[in-house]
Amino acid sequence: QVQLVESGGGLVQAGGSLRLSCAASGRTFSSYAMGWFRQAPGKEREFVAAISWSGGSTYYADSVKGRFTISRDNAKNTVYLQMNSLKPEDTAVYYCAAVGDHLIATSDFGSWGQGTQVTVSS
Repeated sequence: QVQLVESGGGLVQAGGSLRLSCAASGRTFSSYAMGWFRQAPGKEREFVAAISWSGGSTYYADSVKGRFTISRDNAKNTVYLQMNSLKPEDTAVYYCAAVGDHLIATSDFGSWGQGTQVTVSS
């Protein structure tokens, strides 16, 4: 079964940290660049970070650069997002997906998963 399962979200105070995980199944995970996206209430889903299939290249939205770190473990079919110095504006549901050209999400692992809620209190 092709799917992505996100976990690790929660409620944290501003300045705190969280580590999100995304477990993939159903395809050869190591063949795909992967990314994290987020959607806040009333807003469009937006790109957060991406990592190449090998982990050698990473990309970040300007809003999270220097605070978030994306990584992957191909042996565990998992991609991570370490989030530090969290801000209230980081509050959103976070999703992972395979990414293609121009860091756009693809449906290689199916449709969007359930995501994981991150809430940052001020």
